[in-house]
Amino acid sequence: MTDRRIDTHDATRCLLGEGSLWHPERRQLFWCDILSNRVLSRVEGSLREWAFDSHVSTCGWIDRDRLLVATRTDLTILNVETDLRERLCPLEDDRPANRSNDGRADPWGGFWIGTMGHAKETGAGTLYRWYRGELRKLKAGMTINNSTCFSPDGGHAYFSDTPTQMIMRWDLDGDGWPKGDPVVWADLRNADGGDGYNPDGAVCDAEGRVWNAQWGASRIACYGPDGAFLDAIPMPARQVTCPAFGGPDLTTLFCTSAAAGLSEGELSERMGNGRTFAIEGVAKGQAEHRVVL
Repeated sequence: MTDRRIDTHDATRCLLGEGSLWHPERRQLFWCDILSNRVLSRVEGSLREWAFDSHVSTCGWIDRDRLLVATRTDLTILNVETDLRERLCPLEDDRPANRSNDGRADPWGGFWIGTMGHAKETGAGTLYRWYRGELRKLKAGMTINNSTCFSPDGGHAYFSDTPTQMIMRWDLDGDGWPKGDPVVWADLRNADGGDGYNPDGAVCDAEGRVWNAQWGASRIACYGPDGAFLDAIPMPARQVTCPAFGGPDLTTLFCTSAAAGLSEGELSERMGNGRTFAIEGVAKGQAEHRVVL
């Protein structure tokens, strides 16, 4: 395991930090605290927030001032300068027991977004893709959708259903739609001779390696394009959730974390729980893809 300097990007203790997004035009990191219904960022050294009426889990960027935000009931366009909101499309608004979770924009300007049950009910979630005005179901029967990211050549999507402890790879056609069936790409069950790892959010770097936050394991693990384990970064938070490459040259790896569910003793012992981190010089990332309306 390789030790690297890990800085605190923001010390706000998120209940369930998620959805890290480096905006390439604003050169600014956005992230969500799902359980406090907020999109967060830092502007000129200070925390800024955009409050919602329901859970928000992840974002994509549309242009300099507008984000696409996944809420509990829809995909909403948020203008971060004016705070104007516009509903793009519903997202399981007829299923109050569900909420959005992990998501990311793809190289074609589409947006992949997963849902899950508030109580993590088995099989209650679905993976969707929004593209050119249509929200299409890709895979039903998921429990906790995570690890959504895309290879640099646009040939593959990655995702996981966290309780399965496997990261899947899905071939994509020329318009970014999945073709065939997804295959097991990285099997984390019984890894290191133990109980395995729980894949949370992931991001693909410019060389095609996947950096995966692993819930409950205090680490971000790196896997080669063939799915082989390469490295792991120990993190100062138990529940790391979603990495994203950013910074001026895309060589900073940001990562959110969560404090929800931890005891007072755990929170006192490790002040990093719930914070958002920045790790320098890990690898060079891809610029986040724009959502095309």
